[in-house]
Amino acid sequence: MRPGRRGHGMPCPYGESVMTVQRNESIVGASVARKEGRDKVTGRARYIDDMTLPGMLFGATVRSSVARAKIKKISFGAEINWDEFVVVSAADIPGKNCIALILDDQPCLADGMINHPEEPILLLAHPERHKLWKAMAAVKIDYEELPAVTTIEESEGGLASGREVIWGADNIFKTFLIEKGDVDSVWPSAAHIVEGEYSTGAQEQLYIENNGIIAAFDPAEGVTIWGSLQCPYYVHKAMMKLFALPEDKVRVVQMETGGAFGGKEEYPSMIAGHAALLARKSGRPVKIIYDRAEDMAATTKRHPSRTRHRTAVDGDGKILGGEIEFVIDGGAYATLSSVVLSRGTIHAGGPYHWPNIRIRSKAVATNVPPHGAFRGFGAPQSLFAMERHMDRIAQVVGVSASEIRRRNFLRPEQTTTTQQKVSEEVNLEFLMDRALELSDYEAKKKRFTAANATGEKKRGMGIASFLHGAGFTGSGERYLDSVAGVEGCADGTVRVLVSSTEFGQGTNTVLCQIAAETLKISYDSVAIAQPDTFAVPNSGPTVASRTVMVVGKLVHSAALGLRQTLVGAGLLRDGYSAEEFRVACAEYVAKCGVLKSYARYQAPPDVFWDDEKYRGEAYATYAWAVYVAEVSVEPATYSVAIEDFVALQEVGRVLHPILAEGQIVGGVAQAIGFALYEKVVWEGGRMRNNQMTNYIMPTSSDLPPIRVFFEEFGNPHGAYGAKGIGELPMDGPAPAILNALEDACGVRCTAIPMLPEDLFAAMAHGGPDATVLSGKTQ
Repeated sequence: MRPGRRGHGMPCPYGESVMTVQRNESIVGASVARKEGRDKVTGRARYIDDMTLPGMLFGATVRSSVARAKIKKISFGAEINWDEFVVVSAADIPGKNCIALILDDQPCLADGMINHPEEPILLLAHPERHKLWKAMAAVKIDYEELPAVTTIEESEGGLASGREVIWGADNIFKTFLIEKGDVDSVWPSAAHIVEGEYSTGAQEQLYIENNGIIAAFDPAEGVTIWGSLQCPYYVHKAMMKLFALPEDKVRVVQMETGGAFGGKEEYPSMIAGHAALLARKSGRPVKIIYDRAEDMAATTKRHPSRTRHRTAVDGDGKILGGEIEFVIDGGAYATLSSVVLSRGTIHAGGPYHWPNIRIRSKAVATNVPPHGAFRGFGAPQSLFAMERHMDRIAQVVGVSASEIRRRNFLRPEQTTTTQQKVSEEVNLEFLMDRALELSDYEAKKKRFTAANATGEKKRGMGIASFLHGAGFTGSGERYLDSVAGVEGCADGTVRVLVSSTEFGQGTNTVLCQIAAETLKISYDSVAIAQPDTFAVPNSGPTVASRTVMVVGKLVHSAALGLRQTLVGAGLLRDGYSAEEFRVACAEYVAKCGVLKSYARYQAPPDVFWDDEKYRGEAYATYAWAVYVAEVSVEPATYSVAIEDFVALQEVGRVLHPILAEGQIVGGVAQAIGFALYEKVVWEGGRMRNNQMTNYIMPTSSDLPPIRVFFEEFGNPHGAYGAKGIGELPMDGPAPAILNALEDACGVRCTAIPMLPEDLFAAMAHGGPDATVLSGKTQ
């Protein structure tokens, strides 16, 4: 197979110029200047806390201090002049008391019952922000505490197992079952049966800008929301239900957003509801901005998980079949757990061919704050288990980690765990060979093995191979029915009309590149509209690595439609220049008033998902990757340092090289935190280390050289051949690092994050081990 275009490592942001593309050069594939870049570096960009409205109040939330209880009484301290404050309770909600999402089970404000610490109970507002803290402390809530469930193990089984029931009859939000072939037939013929259990912890998104919202309410006009958020139409839907308003009485506007990583996907609906309820009762605009401690303690995090593998292999290490059980902790309410579970379930088998497979998965309820969206969306959890388990299978069979993967890689015309035929161009063996070459894997592994036998400092090499589906899972894109538009303006320039949001990842830039390339005009002639539900169509949420592939394709189609309108009007000819386009666009707008073109999502004819049987084409395309980690372990402190990291991926066409490499580097850095640093400490269902001083994340000095390389095999479903890229780099680093750690120390660690104290305990006790059953012994 032909090699794709290869990257050359991470570019120096000060050493590589950002180019201005002339029209005779390709815009797609060039590192053009970011659309919002100048405003950000000059300070002109306006974030939500920069915004002030006349008469604006400041809002705050009174929260639960217990995990599960009935509210007996709420009292207000006499030391506060409560006439100065606006106070809102569940009784003030005009519509349904819920945050509308999937199951609508999460209340906007607790009404008699508490299901997790930090659950919102009351809202306060005052013209002076500093007076809110004393007022919040003066609110006294008496509880009748009830038994709480705070872990997966405590939740499992529900009533049938004699456990405390906190949701439904069995504490289960959602289950999935994938079956392919005849799993039960493979055990008698297996040369080896390998079992293992793997777990991952919660992880905080740690975006730079905390959550924040401003809301205004007018009895005639309805609700207006401005905020730091990912998905304007999610908030729009939630406000309609909370206030019992029609869609034209709710307006949501995204302000400049300083990072999200999934943490601003669904949670802004909660803060928006709170601010809007205060605005409705007070008749004045209300701003709510969380501080870091509240943001970390109260908002969503990555779902903790537990995965159990039981795999049958033949004497050569070829997978015959297996069973996988994947469980995630959903927290107190369903939120997005069902779709996180879905992606994690589908990715649980990794990039391997399973002739026979049974995957059972479930999301369970606990009395901790609800978990939600986070970059990777379930795949990092299940792929961590798969890639650690592959190393264990290699040890049992007696072959190398790279060889066990080669023998089991998916190949064209084979099928995934959901029976989706691999019809795209993919060559995982080529990616493996290339990654090992780039990292000097074999030579280093040999050298480290010899040195570790005598030296104190231990070094090791680890690999992970993985895939990540682009776009919504299964029939999700059909249900979204996304729309994007392109508008010609009076001055002859063009605007992209989408609800897809920019929060640092490059949405504005890449979508403008696509429009400019399609219309054959300069990049500087294209702008993008601020996401505002009164001005842009619903192009779906900015999640799931779908923006460039799915929404970008819609922008491409809409731009073609706009161009055809001008051709049909006799204003453009074939081979037109950028200036001729500008004149034609301006002339059309002058005569007709409006020049807009829209495109609606049409599912590819070869992509079909059976929701009932949970099988079929789970994604229109996948990105593929092989990552290699080199680590060292300091025996005196048990600290782990990553010395080198090679990230090789096939992501279709790279539309903006600098942004693409930035996505990979950032994702790898975040995944290093997931693997080695970021441990949420739970106590009674509450996050106790909700400060940057005791929730440790990697700094720049903790990161290795992250060498990024791309292969480009293309993708017919994406704009100019692009696939998704944002979530992919979150999936592979953690297992690669733990595989390298085992190579260095000989200790089999099966849980992350792996802090020095955890490594010390593992080495002191021999480490947790997978169970191996040989032949027919079970």
